[in-house]
Amino acid sequence: MLGVEPPKMEISFSGTGKYRGTDTTVTGTYWSALGPDGTLHGEGQGLVMSQDGQEMATFTGKGVGRFVGPGKVRFVGSVIYNTVSTGRLAFLKNLVAAFEHDVDESGNVSNKFWEWKKLADSS
Repeated sequence: MLGVEPPKMEISFSGTGKYRGTDTTVTGTYWSALGPDGTLHGEGQGLVMSQDGQEMATFTGKGVGRFVGPGKVRFVGSVIYNTVSTGRLAFLKNLVAAFEHDVDESGNVSNKFWEWKKLADSS
């Protein structure tokens, strides 16, 4: 617990997943504060590493969430990735993505990301 006015907690996490077909381990930490209207505000950071340990990327993120049922929380927000990788994770260099992050009462997590792509030059 980081504080009580407003209630603020820090959470560390680690999990596995795929980034464009590359098996990865993701480790990070984020804090979340509860507002008077029940809205959660959070910020986090972490590391994405290929499971073979050859490549890595960092990320920072910010989001807003709500309790959506008993023990269930949904966050939406944005995350910025960066890497010096020139291999399979090179696409994460300066990548911005929107995300949905769902957690249930058993601690099961589901994350979905959408890459922000420039469609055309507006000038």
